[in-house]
Order: sequence, then C-alpha cells, then structure tokens
Amino acid sequence: MFSDKVPFLHAFQTDVSTYPQPAAFTFPFSYEPHPLSIRAAEELQHYLENQHDFIHNFGLTAMDGPVIGKMFGVLVVETADGQLGYLAAYSGKLANSNQHRFFVPPIFDMLRSGSFFLQEEEQINAINREIATLTADPEIAALQARLAHLKQEADDALKAFRSHMKQEKNGRKEKRTLYKEQLSEGDYKLLEEDLIKQSYRDQHAYDVLKQGWNTKLTALTATLQTKQDAIEQLKTQRKEKSAALQRQLFDQYQFLNARGATRSVLSIFEQTTQQVPPAGAGECAAPKLLQYAFAHGLKPVCMAEFWWGASPASEVRKHQYFYPACKSKCEPILSHMLIGLNVDPNPMLENPAEGKKIEIIYDDEAIVVINKPAEFLSVPGIHIQDSVYTRILEMYPEITGPVIIHRLDMSTSGILIIAKHKAAHQFIQDQFIQHTIKKRYTAMLEGELQLAEGLIDLPLRVDLDDRPRQIVCATYGKPAQTKFKRIALENGRTRVHFFPLTGRTHQLRVHAAHKQGLNLPIVGDDLYGIRDERLHLHAGYIQFTHPTSKEVVTFTVADPF
Repeated sequence: MFSDKVPFLHAFQTDVSTYPQPAAFTFPFSYEPHPLSIRAAEELQHYLENQHDFIHNFGLTAMDGPVIGKMFGVLVVETADGQLGYLAAYSGKLANSNQHRFFVPPIFDMLRSGSFFLQEEEQINAINREIATLTADPEIAALQARLAHLKQEADDALKAFRSHMKQEKNGRKEKRTLYKEQLSEGDYKLLEEDLIKQSYRDQHAYDVLKQGWNTKLTALTATLQTKQDAIEQLKTQRKEKSAALQRQLFDQYQFLNARGATRSVLSIFEQTTQQVPPAGAGECAAPKLLQYAFAHGLKPVCMAEFWWGASPASEVRKHQYFYPACKSKCEPILSHMLIGLNVDPNPMLENPAEGKKIEIIYDDEAIVVINKPAEFLSVPGIHIQDSVYTRILEMYPEITGPVIIHRLDMSTSGILIIAKHKAAHQFIQDQFIQHTIKKRYTAMLEGELQLAEGLIDLPLRVDLDDRPRQIVCATYGKPAQTKFKRIALENGRTRVHFFPLTGRTHQLRVHAAHKQGLNLPIVGDDLYGIRDERLHLHAGYIQFTHPTSKEVVTFTVADPF
C-alpha cells in the first residue's frame, strides 16, 4: 500500500486494472460518473456504513441531535509510479471537526486548537454576550417606556394649550368686530394694540411651555441614548472584527492548479460578478481534493461527488445520488484549479438541438402550435442561440411581436404555442395569467407512487448558491401548486399526469423529487434525480381559447416514452 507515503491516499480494495481510464478529467459541473469514480465512491460508502471513527447523525438511523446530510467526494488519482488510488473528502465540517483519518484535510483548519480563527471568534462571541446583556438591561425598557409616556404628556399639554390659544384668538376676533363701531378711532387703536400684545403673550407662553417639555425629553433621551450608543459601539466593534477576521481567513485560502500556480480566493472572486467570496468558499469537497492532489504530486484522473444522508428541508438531495459541483462557491475556484488539466468539454457549450427538427402540429394566421423535442431550448441561452424562437423566425420571417408566449424547460418535450403577431400573443398570454389554460404533462417517476392523486403545494425560489436549481422556501419562495394523478405502475416506475396550477421554473421536477412532494424524481432528471437518455417529462395536452375564432381549441401529442 502507498498510503503510508502519502497520507489519506487509499488503495482500491478491488482490482481496477481492467477499468479503462478516462481520456480527460471530469468536467465537474455536468458529468456521468466514470466507473473508477463509481468504484471509489462505493468503497467510501462502505467505509461510511461501517466506520467507528466519528459519530454524525446523517438521518439514516435513529440518533440524537440534528439531522445533517453531507456531500462527499472522491478523486481518483495516479501516483508518480503509475499506481491508481483515490482521495476522499466532505463538504464543510463533519461531526463538528475538520480532521478525520479517512479524509483529506481542509485548505485551512479554522477549528484547529489555538488557531487565530477560534481566538478571534471567542472575542467576537464575548462581544455578542456583552451586547445581549446590555440589550436585555431592564433599565433600557423602563427608559423607553418613560420616554414614550413623556412624549404623550408633552403632546397632550401642547395640544391643550394650542386649543386655548385658538379660543383666545377667536375671542380677540369677536372683540375687534364688536368694538369696531362702538369705539372712537383712538380707543380702538389702543384696543388693537392690547389684543396684539395678548397674542404675543400667548405665543410666548406656548414657546416657553414647549421648551420646557423639550428640555425634559432631551434629558431623558440623552440618558437612553447613552445606553444605546454603548450597544451600537459594540456592534460596530463586532462588525469591524468580523470583517477583519473574514479577510484574514480569506488569506489562508490559496489554491493550486495543475500547473503549480497559486491564487488566493479573494483574487479568484474579484473577477466574478460576486466579487467577494461567499461564506464557505473553498470548503466543498472538490477544491479540497484537488488541492491535496496537487500539493502531493498526484495526477487527477476522475472525480465524483455524492450525497449521503437525509435531504435538507429545502433542497432535493437523494441518498447516494451523484451531483455536480455547486456554481456560486466552486465554479470560480475550480475554473482556476483545473487550468493545466485535460478536462472533458463543457456539455453546456454544445448545441443539444443540432440535428433535431421542430414538428408543426397546427398553423393558421394567428398562431403556430409545435411539438418541441427534448433537449431543445425554447429561447436563446447564454451560450447557445439555436432555439424554438430562432427556428420559428427562420421558418416564418413574416412573424411580428414577441413570438414566444410560454416556455418549456430545455429537457422537456411537448406542446408550445407560438404567436404570429402581438394581438395573438397578448390574447393567449392573458389566459396564462388568468390560469384559464388547461395543461397536462406526463412524467415517469423513479419508483412506485402509492398515492392515486393529490395536490402538491410547495413554494419555490432559485438556489442562490447553485443556479439554476430551485429550492423549497416558505419565506421567500413564490407559490407553486401542482395537481397529480397516478396513471400506471410500469416495471418499478410510475407514470403520472401533472396538472400545474402555476408555472414556476422546474416546478414539476422539484414537486416530484422533493421529500415533501412525491419524493420520487422524474426519470432522467440530471438536476434532482439520476441522468438518463432523456428527461421523462412531456407536455402532451393543452386547451385554450383561440385568439381569432374565440373558440376553445385542444391539442394533444402522444407520450414519447
């Protein structure tokens, strides 16, 4: 064994000499696990099932404490003398530690005893405790109550005096009217002067009263502000310490690439739209694995990451399923680390619609209805322009207006309505907005669904750390409802009809795969399930009112699977 020479390098427990090596390294953001990666993952999973090195509640057995599933990764490597082995890693920390005998260490172990991170964190925690103590000071609440009461007293007193001044003003007005004709010009002038003096006296009295109340309020406010300023100063100190600690922490994350060049995490993210590294950048399995391999002269061969344990409440993560690396944290870092490696081409730069044709199922002066093939964009993407939109414009150059009324995911096949002019587009779009259009999708699910029918109601939003994946979020998610009906059980799978009541991104895919939904991913779902020859999701039925005839029309396309 070679693990003594290179710690954390594991020899395969089975003979892999007959396994063909990949021609290029794994493109980490979209891949089919290579057989060597699968074998390494199986050995790591065997270790996880039988180990006694740590205690962590993955949610697979009854245990105390919070359930925390984890992403694990394996990197198959070749030593200088041509031997194959593999490295293993996990994302974040495991069992509240960064050091485990089976897994490569982190880029920087912030949990190491005596580390500057723990020392600074303790100072920040001490500030937090002091802030909590000051905030809970009962005198603050008492001062706030007294201040609110005093403000009300001041408002009431000033309001009462303004009412008195108004009455006095009305009285002076009546005197002017009453004595205008009764008094001589001289006497009336004296009266007028006296009334003006009365007005000045009332205003002066009001100003004195107001100043008195302001003096009381200012004194009490100053007393309260002194206590609040002490809290704000601590919060400012905490913010400055946290920012300094984050900068110091970022300085520890230096990433190698295959050419031996090093870049800091700060310089890597400066060139992205994020500019600042997100929390946890560099703590995922993939960067840990590559960093260790490069630092120890090991040649990366292939890589895979899988989920182990129960799914988080918001995400769709299936036990033992393979997943690509995340986008927001890993993509910038891995883009640097993979420089110098021969990497598989990015499939997202390849045109999936090449060689495919759009089937026209209806065509008149207002609309075109098509059957969109699977793996075909509805509208141009960032890298690929070929789409239903561009094809339709080529086929119908006379079309005006927005053209695309609704969309299907690239991987979903089925019926799309195309508008030939703005009026038709608006008329049909209004029906989508009013939810009067009837749609039916067919899906094949992995596993046997026990429910005959029902309603899934799970709000969705984009996963900010891993676009375009969607997550369930009760706080910020948009409402998403889907009716479903089981059609048939077929060889361990389930054919269902989906009737979406809303039209959120990936709605049917998430509602099918999420544990609070059907908990059965759609066959071929490479984001929320397991990749297959295609996504088994098809928009096969639609009913709407025609924009010209105003008649209800229906279109159906048979399931292609």
